[in-house]
Amino acid sequence: MTTNLQTSIDYLKGVGPNRADLLRKELGIHTYQDLINLFPNRYLDRTKYYKINTLYQNTAEVQVIGKITSFKEIAQKRGKRLVATFQDETGTMELVWFRGQKWIREGLKTNTPYVIFGKVNNFGGKYNMAHPDIELLKEHEQNLRSALQPIYPSTEKLSTRGITNRMMTKIMQNLFIETGGKFVETLSKNLLENLKLVPKSEALLNIHFPKDSEALFKAEFRLKFEELFYIQLQLILKNLIHKSKIKGFPFETVGEPFNTFFKNHLPFELTGAQKRVLKEIRADMGSNAQMNRLLQGDVGSGKTIVALMSMLIAVGNGFQACLMAPTAILSVQHYNGLVDLCKDLKISIKLLQGSSKTSERLEIHEMLESGELDILIGTHAVLEDKVKFKNLGLAVIDEQHRFGVKQRSKLWKKNTFPPHVLVMTATPIPRTLAMSVYGDLDISVIDELPPGRKAIKTVHRYDSNRLKVFQFIRAEIKKKRQVYIVYPLIQESAQMDYKDLMDGYESIARDFPAPEFQISIVHGKMKPADKEFEMQRFIKGQTQIMVATTVIEVGVNVPNASVMIIESAERFGLSQLHQLRGRVGRGAEQSYCILMTSHKQSENSKKRIETMVKTNDGFEIAEVDLNLRGPGDIMGTQQSGILNLRIADIIKDSDILKHARHHAKKLLEKDPSLGHAENAVILETYRQMSKYKNIWNYIS
Repeated sequence: MTTNLQTSIDYLKGVGPNRADLLRKELGIHTYQDLINLFPNRYLDRTKYYKINTLYQNTAEVQVIGKITSFKEIAQKRGKRLVATFQDETGTMELVWFRGQKWIREGLKTNTPYVIFGKVNNFGGKYNMAHPDIELLKEHEQNLRSALQPIYPSTEKLSTRGITNRMMTKIMQNLFIETGGKFVETLSKNLLENLKLVPKSEALLNIHFPKDSEALFKAEFRLKFEELFYIQLQLILKNLIHKSKIKGFPFETVGEPFNTFFKNHLPFELTGAQKRVLKEIRADMGSNAQMNRLLQGDVGSGKTIVALMSMLIAVGNGFQACLMAPTAILSVQHYNGLVDLCKDLKISIKLLQGSSKTSERLEIHEMLESGELDILIGTHAVLEDKVKFKNLGLAVIDEQHRFGVKQRSKLWKKNTFPPHVLVMTATPIPRTLAMSVYGDLDISVIDELPPGRKAIKTVHRYDSNRLKVFQFIRAEIKKKRQVYIVYPLIQESAQMDYKDLMDGYESIARDFPAPEFQISIVHGKMKPADKEFEMQRFIKGQTQIMVATTVIEVGVNVPNASVMIIESAERFGLSQLHQLRGRVGRGAEQSYCILMTSHKQSENSKKRIETMVKTNDGFEIAEVDLNLRGPGDIMGTQQSGILNLRIADIIKDSDILKHARHHAKKLLEKDPSLGHAENAVILETYRQMSKYKNIWNYIS
């Protein structure tokens, strides 16, 4: 009889209610299934031992053979700690226990050979090991079935409460004994044979107790493939279900507004990438399914013109369109830009913001409901229940990561059928990450810059070069150019020795005095009206220098601004630096980005600055950022749940991820409902994963 893997760990030999509570709280282990999926972090070569005189403080654990020569109890603020002197033929060290001293002392003998295992610390010139795993040498040699010993994830609380790595290994052995090492197969016979994957039971045995390094490699590959395969299967299925169940409005023609604009009013030749993306969008909107597409494009790649032309297709088919932006500044910029581009077309465009006057709002509401208004540009105000469209056909969401899923879904309810949705981002997402997080969306990429754009020259300067940088600013202002100076903080922090905005503003005002120079200042704590006033002064060229925080990161378009100076650049992440740099280089003149730092920088900071100086390619920058920060940090908390993988790593295992997506796609092309007999095991596994969400937390 197969053991039910949903059995509570309370019932497993060697666990019991107290340890079970700890494992639940500390590692989220509730059932046998959770336990079998607690994969080792790494493996220790059990045949390798260190001598005490070769030890040094190390983050990795080590094994030492020796004897305990004496014990002593030392009083401390709370209770006592137990200290044992441990020695081998080369020297002595201390073993320390802060809890459980009584049963530890009773279970250990002096002058008897032991193997200890743990992290080495250096305190007061003496080496010590706190709460070591400890085993009689004789037993250790008997248990040495494999040279590779699994090291399981742990916490300080588990260690101090006696749930050591040795105990976890014993608990895992008991699980294998109880189940007989037999586990239900979760991949089809076809996949196993075609990809030469080892069976599930063999993979689980060799991931926990590897026979040798080759068996471990095969087990890891099989389990990583399976984990990534089911994520991709879920995402692709979600997309297929979306397309089959959620009907969209078929836009049968491109329509007169699009054709007129394309033939007579397009201000520049579209790039090959823009044409390709428009073709993809046109195909989506021409089908009976609702479009759900992510448009990625680096800063300045021309996403807005693609969005406009997509909206013109909607208008040409008798529908309305809206464009939602995350900030008032960006919505105003989109509105002004689109009104200018469409001035010779017979279409109506309006702007709706939180600060819009009541009379303006009422007029917009009436025009929307009557169908008189073709395109609405706005902020979150567009989502309000009182904003009703006559027939919304396309919703464009700019900088989509700034909006929550619930906010985006509100747009769906603005019509009987959900409108087509185009979400845009100027934050390049590495391909592996896009496959894992946005795998249920169709993805378009604009990977070309418009012709005639000059690459921004990026340089790194230390604070000690500031006078030369100021000379350069003066020279650019003499050429009638404008300059951004961005700071990471608004007010001085006692803990951090970084330039802050107010101090910087005063310093700039001294070096660039009025009336010869005019300076704007913008930061997040200003009232919206004051912020807008200062922005407009800079946009109109009334001020030459804009001193700001990262408020200006997204969406400010001032073609005359040719210099971006980023103070304390070591404080910014790579994607933020890249976004800020994208504020310049929007006109025909050569633009510059100057990264100012102190001499004191971390290794990661140096790598970020080097990457910025080396390349303008947003996707290359995103790959470096992914390697430096990891996927969770890049996607933020809203999206990171999908990346809580148990064994795979989307950075290191990107090849396996591509492999898994390819096979999941291939499978669903042949069998979209997973109804074929040979795929019964895959369908059942998928259902089980969806049922027990605590096990596979990326299944929605």
